[in-house]
Amino acid sequence: MPLVSPLIPNAANHAVNKALYDAYENILTTLHQGGKGRLKHEERGKLFVRDRIKHLIDPGSAFLELSPLAAWQVYDAPCAGIITGIGQIEGRAAVIIANDATVKGGTYFPLTVKKHLRAQTIAFENHLPLVSLVDSGGAYLPLQAELFADREHFGRIFYNQANLSAHKIPHIAAVFGSCTAGGAYVPAMADETIIIKNQGTLFLGGPPLVKAATGEIVTAEELGGARMHCQTSGVTDHLAENDHDALVLIRRLFRHITTPKLLEHHADAPLYDPKELLDLIPANPKEAFPIYAILARLLDRSEFDEFKPLYGQTLVCGFASIMGHHVGILANNGVLFGESAQKGTHFIQLCCQRGIPLVFLQNITGFMVGRAVEHAGIAKEGAKLVHAVACASVPKYTIMIGSSYGAGNYGMCGRAFDPRFLFTWPNSSIAVMGRDQAQSVLSTIESTDTASPTNESTAIYSSAHLWDDGIIPPWKTREYLGLAMSTNQSPAVDSRFGVLRM
Repeated sequence: MPLVSPLIPNAANHAVNKALYDAYENILTTLHQGGKGRLKHEERGKLFVRDRIKHLIDPGSAFLELSPLAAWQVYDAPCAGIITGIGQIEGRAAVIIANDATVKGGTYFPLTVKKHLRAQTIAFENHLPLVSLVDSGGAYLPLQAELFADREHFGRIFYNQANLSAHKIPHIAAVFGSCTAGGAYVPAMADETIIIKNQGTLFLGGPPLVKAATGEIVTAEELGGARMHCQTSGVTDHLAENDHDALVLIRRLFRHITTPKLLEHHADAPLYDPKELLDLIPANPKEAFPIYAILARLLDRSEFDEFKPLYGQTLVCGFASIMGHHVGILANNGVLFGESAQKGTHFIQLCCQRGIPLVFLQNITGFMVGRAVEHAGIAKEGAKLVHAVACASVPKYTIMIGSSYGAGNYGMCGRAFDPRFLFTWPNSSIAVMGRDQAQSVLSTIESTDTASPTNESTAIYSSAHLWDDGIIPPWKTREYLGLAMSTNQSPAVDSRFGVLRM
């Protein structure tokens, strides 16, 4: 049934929330300029990485960029030197991974590797074809100890490429510039590879290394130039004249990919304007969120069929549609009690049995504490919810709309629980516990340590460290979720749950 939620304007909330998003937009404007090498890059006749993506995707279609704040104020590498996201090519959704050679020559920092791996994971989970626009000098050597040897380091990129191909997920690569050392394996392991004449080079060891190792003096073009690889080594398959020609070739190759094309989903707008969310999100995070009013501005026709509305009321569960996609909603409406966790577990299992995707709206300070709830077995009930979230195999999508603290993050499908996508609102915050509680605990145990700085729990800090897939404007949440859900092409898998302590 439709939710009834007329707006009571709140100028203070609106001003704070608009300021938060404007601050984020200002950062994005800076990051979108690329690195210090952009002028030299374009003087060579090369397209800027964002222009390459613009020319690659279908005209007028959207590009869902992922983690644009990666590495912000971590090191001097805008967007971590790589642009990732989902775009439409010849009517098909595809994951795009594009090196930005204007940032340290497209070399890989630790967060660059993390961002690349995340994009590959999205391709794998949603069974989406992958496009690599390669223009990279390989690993950033000053930080090699942080990105080379471990399981989720640089080598994992190539492990993933092999397994993507083994699962029949297409991968097309185009070499737009330097492709050195480990980076050479990205195009070498792709299904089909394009390289640009007199511009793209590909080798495991460049001319300086060859001279140092063997004494041989050779030019980059002789060693790993485009014509040589297309004509002699066979490492690459297609020779392009320039950037534009390479992008046209990618689009032509996509005509022969057999993954399904994107389907149109009819969606009715909510009865209430999503832009009113700016008035509804409390400026003071300690104030209660009007969760039903928020749902009324996110759901198709503002219709919500609630599950167990009189039981466990601090967790709102129910069925709805978002941009034409049928979903099950779990939305926080206060601290989680045992009844709330029990209700959430029941609802998740119900959705899994029916094959309905889950959408989590996180605003959670955690589970209730105290003698009475411990005696009632809240640890047992919370464990059931965490178990159900972990084992649910239907697609899961998480939006952090407010606080995300402690085990509440786990019970509401935080990053560790593999949501297909996780986006945050600019006002959100994430930590083991709220700052006031952390300071109180440390004071009680007479610790000389202090709670983490407040800025380490902000949405901007979270996004810079890739704890999410990006900050989004609250009023566009429907569009982001709709696009994310429309990309899912993975086959349905039955959920299997383990032992739930009764």
